[in-house]
Amino acid sequence: MKSKTWEAQIFCGLRKGYSSEFYTIEDLEKICQEYVDEIGWCVTVTPTKFIYKKGNEPGAIIGVILYPRFPLEIEELKARVQGLAYLLMVRLG
Repeated sequence: MKSKTWEAQIFCGLRKGYSSEFYTIEDLEKICQEYVDEIGWCVTVTPTKFIYKKGNEPGAIIGVILYPRFPLEIEELKARVQGLAYLLMVRLG
């Protein structure tokens, strides 16, 4: 099967705002699971760590590809990525 290629990544830190409290990767995965269950979709979640001047923070990279088995228009994929990114921003502060 031939298909265009396309991918997106959402980089998400797990720090609650600018506090010393953190969400867990499981909290993030639960949000992603609810979202993909609702719209019938698939994403990847890869734990990561952000290292910056005088600090660090756990996080995750949420990955999206144009999967030929379940084709979507790229504009629809972009809308879904933006929807998930917004949801994570709101729910994880």
